[in-house]
Amino acid sequence: ISSGRFWVEAYAPGFARARSASFYVGSDETGPVTVVLSVGPIVQHVVVTASASELPEGQSGSPVSVLTSDALEQHGTPVLLGGLRSIPGSNVVETGGRGGTASLFLRGGASDFNKVLIDGVPANDIGGAFDWDAITTTGVERIEVLRTSNSVLYGGDTLGGVVSVVTPRGRSTVPDVQYRADGGTFNTFRNELTVGGVGGRMDYFAAVSRFNTDNELPNNAYRNTTGVGRFGVLLGSATDLSVTVRRVNTSYGSPGTMSFHGVADDSLQTNALTFAGVRATSHVTDRLQTDIQFGSLDRTIAFDNPTATGEAYDPFGFGANYLGDQVSIVGANGYQTTGRAILDYGGAYPSIFTSDTTRRYLSGRVSYYVTSSLELSGGARAEREAGISGVSAKTVRTNAGAFVEARGSLLNRVYLTGGVGVEENGLFGRAVTPRIAVAFYGRNPATSDTMVGETKLTFNLGRGVKAPSVFDEQSALYGLLGPGSGATTAFRLDPIGPERSRNLDLGVEQVLVGGHVRLRLAYFDNRFTDLIEYVNKTTLPQLGVPIDVVGAVPFGATINASSYTARGVETAVDVQVGGFRLSGTYTFVDAEVTKSFSSSALTPVFNTRYPDIPIGQFSPLVGARPFRRPTHGGSVFASYTRARMQVSVAGVFVGKSDDSTFLSDAFFGTSMLLPNRDLNEKYQTLNLSAAYQLHSRLRWYATVENLLNQDYEAVIGFPSLPRTLRTGVSVALGSQ
Repeated sequence: ISSGRFWVEAYAPGFARARSASFYVGSDETGPVTVVLSVGPIVQHVVVTASASELPEGQSGSPVSVLTSDALEQHGTPVLLGGLRSIPGSNVVETGGRGGTASLFLRGGASDFNKVLIDGVPANDIGGAFDWDAITTTGVERIEVLRTSNSVLYGGDTLGGVVSVVTPRGRSTVPDVQYRADGGTFNTFRNELTVGGVGGRMDYFAAVSRFNTDNELPNNAYRNTTGVGRFGVLLGSATDLSVTVRRVNTSYGSPGTMSFHGVADDSLQTNALTFAGVRATSHVTDRLQTDIQFGSLDRTIAFDNPTATGEAYDPFGFGANYLGDQVSIVGANGYQTTGRAILDYGGAYPSIFTSDTTRRYLSGRVSYYVTSSLELSGGARAEREAGISGVSAKTVRTNAGAFVEARGSLLNRVYLTGGVGVEENGLFGRAVTPRIAVAFYGRNPATSDTMVGETKLTFNLGRGVKAPSVFDEQSALYGLLGPGSGATTAFRLDPIGPERSRNLDLGVEQVLVGGHVRLRLAYFDNRFTDLIEYVNKTTLPQLGVPIDVVGAVPFGATINASSYTARGVETAVDVQVGGFRLSGTYTFVDAEVTKSFSSSALTPVFNTRYPDIPIGQFSPLVGARPFRRPTHGGSVFASYTRARMQVSVAGVFVGKSDDSTFLSDAFFGTSMLLPNRDLNEKYQTLNLSAAYQLHSRLRWYATVENLLNQDYEAVIGFPSLPRTLRTGVSVALGSQ
């Protein structure tokens, strides 16, 4: 065969036809090609987050889900959150309109418990924070979500899960150019241009998009500009070199908690994010594979509050704070209060807060097939982190880690993955994180003409670790009090350290009706310990922090003082019949705080309206649920495709959850607080999307979000968007 680009298509009776990605082969050269056949039309993906090397989903004992670009497009939202809502065990929380802080909670874990990888490059801020609303669907081929820790492979920031975002590669020898434009409610407008292709040994992909919306509230405009590039080349016959870059710039007018103050703040937040990576994967022999990657993250956030908003009020003569309007706040639990809360605190204006983060990452992995049923892997990584939060001094950490992992199979029924990782962190030192995952087929995979197909049992057990953020490190209560102070001894304080987890998962998966139906049921038991808890600035004098030190602290202090458990059940169903697809999820989470500084060293606060109910003002109390973790949640997605037409419906339902108003009244009192239990309301949303192929190169599409026009607040104080409409067209040129 002469040199050129090829793909492999595989088919066997009773299995769905599958095609590999395109690849280049020179004359007289050989290389491996992986094609995974699925029983029936429900696709089984190759996953990358559950083990050191690629693994067919059917051989993984870990709870992992994959969303393709087609699935994201059918959800109809311009950001990844629309698709992430359909992941089992997930809870997506948005504060207000488009562009507000968006968080992903997996199986009761916190929003900063998830390691985020963009083309394999760690994308979290130091300490795990990640704002999902900044990442649009532009240049995203697939998302993979692992719903348990994997610190063996990824080190820190991996207490609850791993989310991998992958950029597509060029596939066509004729350049594929696509342009789309749409607009809608609240002056929303979006442009996107993509181009991709291959030429000889090289492939290329590039995309750029601009998304604008004014949202519904005053001072709530959002702008997002995203640029993406991926360029690859085959070196020799066995080494694939890929370079990726993603640049995101956003600006967001932040009106604050409008429902709590009755007036919009005039703050503005801007983000500048750059993710870049270089990766070389080599098949040295048919048994030996190596993977070397360099990654870079640069992140700058600026929060500008130009003027104090509200009415100046100075009851103590120490300087005025600024109050919002008088409002009545009613929680979903039926409790209510009326009054005026502090909107902006006294001080110099404009008030500007900036945060800068850089991360440089280098990793290497080696995998070796000892036999066809046993693979061994090992690797090491090094990372240099630097960050500045506010006016604090620069923090620099040098971290390193290593792991070993084994994957084996027995009689095509048992698949085992086990490993251990060692993390050497520049702040807290050494941590060891073991993990094991097992998949057992009680009933072997069968062909698509079988009514009752494969029965798969899974077991997953591991430990995770997460480093403190720059703010947590520099605001540590231990450092403010000093190692020799009486308060340090009285409260048994230690230097700020890592947060830890133990994650257990038991599951069963059943295929029915010749592979047209797949059912999943899983029990999870997560324990999160040594969690960092925030202590408000107004509370620090009670702990013995000197007044001059309190005055120099911008916000408050932090301490490893909280723990909680999150146990529950997760279910999912997928049905595919012809052009009709249906999927649904339901998750029950029983989360409980088992340790809290606010319940021990500090006295819980009370609102005099409810003198018998203790309140956690800034963190939950022992025996309560962690904030923003609903007990009940789920999703449903249905789509139908026929000829030129495609219609889909995506629904989400979220139960009540605990929270706090986090407010102080004009006298720094607690009259604007409400009991935490069930403070956030339950809600349901429904999105409708449709598309029609007007011409082979022209497509019309439309999406209605919040179709039933539900009036709700996903987070109390932040009104969510009402019904919105976007519609537009896409044009394809070059290859189809």
